[in-house]
Amino acid sequence: MASQMHLDKMQLRQNYRNLWHTDLMSTMKADFPYCCFAFLCGPCVSYLLRKRALYNDMSRYVCCAGYMPCSGRCGESRCPEFCLATEVFLCFGNSVASTRFLLQDEFNIQTTQCDNCIIGFMFCLQQIACIFSIVAMIVGSGELQEASQLLSCLADMVYCTVCACMQVCEINI
Repeated sequence: MASQMHLDKMQLRQNYRNLWHTDLMSTMKADFPYCCFAFLCGPCVSYLLRKRALYNDMSRYVCCAGYMPCSGRCGESRCPEFCLATEVFLCFGNSVASTRFLLQDEFNIQTTQCDNCIIGFMFCLQQIACIFSIVAMIVGSGELQEASQLLSCLADMVYCTVCACMQVCEINI
C-alpha cells in the first residue's frame, strides 16, 4: 500500500508545472558561496534546509521526509533534532533527495530533463565505480585496483558536487 502511494506521488510529480528557480547547471553561477558551503559541509546544509522546509517546526519531522521505508519508525517524535542530525550524517544522499522531494511536492516543482540526466549520471557513475571495484578485487591486478580507486574518487566528487547543487536549488525557493 505504501509503495503504491509512493508510485502515485512519482507519477503526480511528472505533472507539476512549477520549475526550480535555479536548475542544477546554473547553481554555481546563482550562488557560488553557498554552493561551496554545501560542498564542504553537506550534512550541515542538509540539516538547515530540512529544518527550513519544515518551517522550523520539528514536530513535523519524519525520517527521510516520509519517502523511505524507515520513515516514522526511528522514534523521530521523541527527539527530532537528534534524528535529523543522524539522518544527515548517516544517510546524507537520502536526506538531500528527501528534502528535494518534500519541496517538490509542497510547491508542485518539476525536475527538468537536464536535471534528471545529471542526477542519473551521478547514480550510474556510482554504480560503475562499484562494479569496477568488484572486478578489480576479483582479478587482483594492481593497475586495475588503482584505476578502480581513481574512478571511485571521481564518482564521489560528482556525487558531492551534485548534492551541493541540489542544495543550492533548495535554498533558492
